[in-house]
Amino acid sequence: MGTRVMDVMTEDVVTCGADTGLEAVAERMLRHEIGSVVVTTEGNSYGIVTETDIVFATYKTGASLAEIPTRKVASHPVVTTEPTQTLRLAAKRMREEGVKKLVVVDGLDIAGILTTQDLIDHYGELNKEVEEIRQSSHQQSKEWPREDF
Repeated sequence: MGTRVMDVMTEDVVTCGADTGLEAVAERMLRHEIGSVVVTTEGNSYGIVTETDIVFATYKTGASLAEIPTRKVASHPVVTTEPTQTLRLAAKRMREEGVKKLVVVDGLDIAGILTTQDLIDHYGELNKEVEEIRQSSHQQSKEWPREDF
């Protein structure tokens, strides 16, 4: 069936409220050694703030990080996937949406986060699945023309 998002995602997601200042967000990123924080409103995912967002906001505004609320710089709406999604389809979604991180949701609950680093770390599994699909479709093409066609 293939490797699932839930098999490789990070379950301990660091979050912050939409009105949290970027200084607190940057501190969380440093403390947890991560590159993004999921922004929530009323317990639901609202958006995501990355290291790049913080640098860009500082450069563009010249304001103190403490003065800039995350809601002003968060990528919104957040791009999501489900824990049962295959890793291959999640990677395709990242590519199509032009994002490096997918928030994994189970219903409305945040279940984890999937990053491009997770995909790199599990490249061998993905590559094996793609090869199996290629071989399977190659075998099917040998079966043409079908007698009942």
